[in-house]
Amino acid sequence: GAVSTTESRELLEVIDRQEWTEPVADTLERGITQALDETGAAGRGAADFLHGTWMGHPLHPAVTDVPLGAWTAAAVMDTLDAVKGHDRYSAGSDAAVAVGLVGAALAAVSGLADWRYTQGTARKVGVVHASLNGSATLLYAASLALRGRGKRGMGRALSFAGFAAVVAAAYLGGHLTYAERVGVDHAPPPDELPDHFTPVMADADLLEGTMQCVEVDGTPIMLARQHGRLYALAEHCAHLGGPLSEGTLEEGAVVCPWHGSRYALETGHALNGPTAYPQPCL
Repeated sequence: GAVSTTESRELLEVIDRQEWTEPVADTLERGITQALDETGAAGRGAADFLHGTWMGHPLHPAVTDVPLGAWTAAAVMDTLDAVKGHDRYSAGSDAAVAVGLVGAALAAVSGLADWRYTQGTARKVGVVHASLNGSATLLYAASLALRGRGKRGMGRALSFAGFAAVVAAAYLGGHLTYAERVGVDHAPPPDELPDHFTPVMADADLLEGTMQCVEVDGTPIMLARQHGRLYALAEHCAHLGGPLSEGTLEEGAVVCPWHGSRYALETGHALNGPTAYPQPCL
């Protein structure tokens, strides 16, 4: 426990000192922005798909199971063939490598779509995470080509190297999720939300077409008035915790000022990403 925690902290400190990650991050971010934000409605639709807005859950962790699972199966079959000295499972391992490559492509683009909103340590860790996964993908692609040419021994060797890179990348992916909280719901859980009527301000103080943040038992709540109706949503955006009351009030919706996630005032439903989660609505 203590040793592994220390080693983990030292690893992250090493990554944080890597200056090469900044220009790589800038280049990646520009490319993603051009592909998704500067291509009109098609780009915005693609972005919402990659974020998982359409299913209420981030897409990236769901699709990463495909390459991880496929390449783990390939490693097992390759190991059995190598130990036994036969090629009984060669067709299965080759197919698993190919399936993993297809899954890796979707995992890569969905991961990059989510990563571009990170900052600080999470941004640098994400670059190393992507670099390891990219290296693994290239190794597996070369492995599949060698297998097709009958050079199975070398193909297996590259697959094993790729699997080591994938495992290292998966470790960093876990850090991004559980320590940096990338891809998790940043809105307050239901048990922290008010469950009964609580006076918070005079009715006249909330003007038409405006929003204000109030607190109920320590939980920030965004209040809005539009066309005479009152709306109340959790203040902190589900995406990365941005202050909704400082955002933009649109027709029937509120837009987060940090990254542009848009929620329906009536239900809290996510109208567009980058959020993958609905906003708690009272």
